[in-house]
Amino acid sequence: MPALEQFLLIAMVHFLAVASPGPDFALILKQSIRYNRRIAIYTSFGIAAGIVVHVTYSLVGIGLLIASDERLFTALKYLAASYFCYIAWHCLKAKKPDNDLSISAGKDSDKNIPLSAGETKVDKAANSTSAKKAFLTGFLINALNVKATLFFVSLFSVVIAPETLLSIKIAYGVYLVAATAAWFCFLSYILTQERVRYVLERKGYILDRVMGFILLALAFQLVLSDLQ
Repeated sequence: MPALEQFLLIAMVHFLAVASPGPDFALILKQSIRYNRRIAIYTSFGIAAGIVVHVTYSLVGIGLLIASDERLFTALKYLAASYFCYIAWHCLKAKKPDNDLSISAGKDSDKNIPLSAGETKVDKAANSTSAKKAFLTGFLINALNVKATLFFVSLFSVVIAPETLLSIKIAYGVYLVAATAAWFCFLSYILTQERVRYVLERKGYILDRVMGFILLALAFQLVLSDLQ
């Protein structure tokens, strides 16, 4: 298959995979609801950094080893399930706002995020999280995603021909990382738009809980698939 056709196939398959609802999307939604655009974007960069891990082990062949060794793959699945449960627990703790939220006439000029009724900048800062923690959270939820492991192992062993030059494979990997970062940064931007965020601040706790249940379902699916 010519390199251009191969690239277009990879780009299409990757877009379908990254755009489908999953742990990454659930995390970006949670970060956008609970924090702000800055934190959501740092989380997006963390998710993209997780792609670097998948691309790296796929290039050196470790991905095939993980997929073929039942013990290693089982350990990875339980580790991922545990982390999904951890994130889900935080999502399920989301509570309904005490008061109706409204767009304040004054905005947080530092982050361009509206303050809710009765909330001060100090309160918002106290409820925030560090960029480093946001990046690490995004990195872990993607790097530990077993479905991502299977996706990249399949991609680099089936879609990408074995005779493809290493330099071209690395270029594909760079594209996958950049495309992932761009997609989730775009989502972060959309979800933290003033009007969208206003709705999310009022009803976001519902989505937070729904995403928590979805992550729990993914965790149970991983565990049950090992018992079958």
